[in-house]
Amino acid sequence: MEAILTDNPVESPTDKAVVRLEAAVEIEIEEKAVELGIWLSGLCSYMGAGTRSLDQTDVADKNGLAVTEFKIAHSGIRRCILLNSYILSQRSGLSDIGNFGEAGLNADELGNLSDVLREALLVTESLISSPVLSPVQWREWSALLSHRLEATAAFYDLVHLAERSGSKFLPARLAELGNDAKSLTPEHAELVLVLPRFGMVLKWLSVVKKMLDADKPLKSSLLIFSRVNELILDLTAYIGNRLDRFPNQDAEFFSTLDAASYTASIELKKVYTQELAGVASMRPPPSIYARIETAYSLLNDGFQQILAGFMRIVEPGTEVFRVFPEFEVKKEQSLVLTSDLWPTLEIVKAAETTPTRETIERMKRALNDFRQGSMRYLFYKDTETVERFIEEILVTNQNKDLIPILHRFGAFLDTLFGQVALRSVLEKHPFDRIEGQ
Repeated sequence: MEAILTDNPVESPTDKAVVRLEAAVEIEIEEKAVELGIWLSGLCSYMGAGTRSLDQTDVADKNGLAVTEFKIAHSGIRRCILLNSYILSQRSGLSDIGNFGEAGLNADELGNLSDVLREALLVTESLISSPVLSPVQWREWSALLSHRLEATAAFYDLVHLAERSGSKFLPARLAELGNDAKSLTPEHAELVLVLPRFGMVLKWLSVVKKMLDADKPLKSSLLIFSRVNELILDLTAYIGNRLDRFPNQDAEFFSTLDAASYTASIELKKVYTQELAGVASMRPPPSIYARIETAYSLLNDGFQQILAGFMRIVEPGTEVFRVFPEFEVKKEQSLVLTSDLWPTLEIVKAAETTPTRETIERMKRALNDFRQGSMRYLFYKDTETVERFIEEILVTNQNKDLIPILHRFGAFLDTLFGQVALRSVLEKHPFDRIEGQ
């Protein structure tokens, strides 16, 4: 009645709900479009480099590796089709509305991309079922599909949308740094040029994190890691060029930027020559999960630490926990882990030295408590190893068989404790082995 009697119609709660729903759908569509751009870029990077980027050029069975590459690409193509179909299904009138968000996409372009992807899926399925596949077939097919994808307008629009989104995937203070160009110092101006590249790496890695959290099949994440490899190489090369032209090589900012480039290079080498090497050919899902989780953590944590260092330039005295709140959770978990791991190690050593019934029973109780408690704060690959040791200890009844196991387990726990104590989040919380605190 009020809407009829007044010149200004009253918006009903239902209208507000519809507006909120439409806004939520718009956000969801854009997120899917960004993810699609990330997967498309990963697919093309993988087809361009294959497992060469994952240090597998010395694999003896080249034909078997070609089958593996086709299967990994196939899973990526399927993911792209699902994301593209979702976008089109949510915006059936897209061609009538016109541009889609910042990407400038329309229904015709997405439809053309869908045709290319579906054709590629059918061809890939046919090739995978072929009795013989060679590296030559992989290279020729990769080149053909890359050319087909890059010839579609939607491919570039989606990848550019993902890159723009990634360039903003930074802590708020760093993302806003370039908003006021007039107040930028020369050092801050350099940061504004470099930071978007770090944000893109973290954005691409965030897709891997979603897969880990959802416990999805992880071999397809090699597509994402393949693109991350390229992004980091481009990043370090770009920083190198900036450093060559930096006017004052004695400045603190020069050292910070140089250290960032060096750290990125070290983490890149560690991940791609150790953690991801051979993952494409692995079969046991636990082993694949362990490698992918460690690779993700090394790169993500390393880059977040670098960004925290940049924050200290912008705002001296900034704590990493303020920049990335999840580091506070990791710190608390790591503190609990070290406080439990050390006494467990001591109990295992005591049982090895004096294998009486009492010390062995005490050790078994401690191992069960550790397994049900803070062991979950370890990397999955370490959890798997500890679990195997504990199972072996619990089923071994003879001391002559148990003591060698305890000796190996004690050595492993000692090394593991050292690795946990070196976590960057524990930098200001050294553990006193003598006092156990």
